[in-house]
Amino acid sequence: MADKKAVVAGKAPIPVEVEAGKAYFWCTCGLSKNQPFCDGAHLREGTDFLPQKWEAPESRTVYFCACKQTAGAPLCDGTHNRL
Repeated sequence: MADKKAVVAGKAPIPVEVEAGKAYFWCTCGLSKNQPFCDGAHLREGTDFLPQKWEAPESRTVYFCACKQTAGAPLCDGTHNRL
């Protein structure tokens, strides 16, 4: 099944304390129960979405996108304010 848009998982960014050099796998489909990260829901639901790998350049709090419509994936760019 060819998906055009991800499911909006939330309309606010999700703050996460990340560790420098650690890889994170952001959910792109919006179906994960472990937002903002992938739990394999895209496979169970038969979508064409794949998780997006993101590596933290430094240890700090970042804001992952939950609406799945950001242009700055995987981080929030405020797009949720226009949904």
